[in-house]
Amino acid sequence: MPRPFHGLLLLIGWSTAVSSAASLICAANLYAEDKTASTAESADGMTMATAAERFMMTLAPDQRPAAQYAYDDPERQNWHFIPRDRKGVGLWDLSGDARKAAEDLVRAGLSAAGYARSLQIRSLEEVLYLFEGGEEAERRLRRHPHRYFITVFGTPSATGLWGWRFEGHHLSLNFSVKDGRIVSSTPEFFGANPGVIDGGPGRSLRVLGRREDLARDILKSCTSEQSAVMWISRDAPKDVRGGGVAQPEISDAVGLRFTEMSVEQHGLLRDLIGEYLSAMPASVVKDRMQAIGRDGLDDIRIAWWGGPDRNQPHHYVVQGKSFVIEYNNTQNEANHVHAMWRNLGGDFNLTVP
Repeated sequence: MPRPFHGLLLLIGWSTAVSSAASLICAANLYAEDKTASTAESADGMTMATAAERFMMTLAPDQRPAAQYAYDDPERQNWHFIPRDRKGVGLWDLSGDARKAAEDLVRAGLSAAGYARSLQIRSLEEVLYLFEGGEEAERRLRRHPHRYFITVFGTPSATGLWGWRFEGHHLSLNFSVKDGRIVSSTPEFFGANPGVIDGGPGRSLRVLGRREDLARDILKSCTSEQSAVMWISRDAPKDVRGGGVAQPEISDAVGLRFTEMSVEQHGLLRDLIGEYLSAMPASVVKDRMQAIGRDGLDDIRIAWWGGPDRNQPHHYVVQGKSFVIEYNNTQNEANHVHAMWRNLGGDFNLTVP
């Protein structure tokens, strides 16, 4: 049975997360132009290996088989963001050194701002527990801030290939590490339900609000000609594409191209991409920025579906040559956010044919 949970987790930490994210977003704004960025190898992959080794060592003997699979086991690609049973070891079954080691591993997969955001997303499970109907024991099992699982694939080490996953409702982080370097960090999924908690003036919480606002600001700043290109439909898709699918589901990019945007819109699009990057560790940010820089900005497009205003169902896609961002807020009267970053070259360290 899950261990008891007392109170909401770190909902009050929102301002800290925003502040921490701001500096990384500012750095990410110049991702295409920065030709002098250091090529020094990041320590993030080694940090993950050390954290994963410690995590495995702190587990009880009967927990280790549940936590570890072969690297090429099909379970590695069995990802999703819905509340469901998962393989691995749940946070709610850990305490003491094992619990700390688990949280340290999760921290290794995120920036400081990203880790704070992950705690807030987990905290929203307590909100759902309090407000959803149904039998209490079933709700407690279904909606719990510690119903998140770590699974290790292969053997964490400074050499060789291994991977790990941290996953639960509205969070899915998937990494592959080879010879101490992160070689894959997708699929990457963050969600929020409720998308907005309104506690009164100055007390509103929108865990992923900036991801919505920046995209809408681009739409609102469009001329009539630009709007005709960016705004695909007044009807929004019901969800993001490819949830639980091993490789991204994509189509030809549509929407407003970077070269068709104003200087103001250029800045907004950079800020939007930077907002997604801000959750990731430094080496992942660098690799993604370098890929975007190699491909160039010109063909990056943003497309919008749905209503133009807050609280109206909406959906957007930002697509470049190396990545696709997909965002959806249509459920629960447009108060339920799904957002993900996927690698068009292939998720899970696999190559798309």
